Amino acid sequence: MVRITKPTGSIFVHNVPKWQTYYACILNDVAYFRHWIAWDAMSNPLGKTLLPAHYGVLFYTKKPQGYKFYEIRAPHKRCRDCGSYLKDYGGKKDQMHPFGALVSDVWADIHRIRHSVRRDEHPCQLPIPLLERIVLMSTDPGDVVFDPFIGTGTTAIAAKTLGRHFVGIDLDPQYVGIATEKLEKVTETIYEGYFISNFLGKIQSVRDVDAAKIFPAQLTTVEKKKIKENGNNGHSTKVDDKIAVMAQTRLLEKKSTYKV
Repeated sequence: MVRITKPTGSIFVHNVPKWQTYYACILNDVAYFRHWIAWDAMSNPLGKTLLPAHYGVLFYTKKPQGYKFYEIRAPHKRCRDCGSYLKDYGGKKDQMHPFGALVSDVWADIHRIRHSVRRDEHPCQLPIPLLERIVLMSTDPGDVVFDPFIGTGTTAIAAKTLGRHFVGIDLDPQYVGIATEKLEKVTETIYEGYFISNFLGKIQSVRDVDAAKIFPAQLTTVEKKKIKENGNNGHSTKVDDKIAVMAQTRLLEKKSTYKV
């Protein structure tokens, strides 16, 4: 994989932590380590050990510099009932990004596929939003995404949804058939002219450079000072209302017909 990766490209490997340690030893000799992303996804107990609670996603690049990387924003966590923010910003609510925070190397906001209606006949199917985040983070529209173990097409679906080309390989003709059928139904997901990852009609991931153009600009120091002078300690009703509407708006443009 490293040999055929472009100089600006990246390599991602997903597995349980035990096997990732072996893969990392191999990749350390031929590529450049960037991150060990912990995907918070509960697994099954394995006897006398800690309860497995995450999968690892190794992030390597072919070159030490000049590789493509874009910071990703995910929506602020809110209460399902009242819509209030779950995180206490300690009186600094006026400094919040209007859409969401930059993601770290721990991803707890993307869940495993829990419902059979969204699952294919495959033992290791990953959720599309997970692959879409990786694609958004490391590629541009028009780039080529390669998955040598394509399975039922999750990586290819994520790539096509985000305007990327894709190449996938799998030895099982049944999986190839499922992937081909699903890909025929996929269309690009665009909001305000920019590719985004959406789940259940809401934005799941967006590149920070695109979020800056889609959502209202963050308040400047002068604007924050004026709001505080009005006696509301930076909690502007007008600004908050706009953020509430835009931060988790439902997509108005065409979406993928494939259920995610």
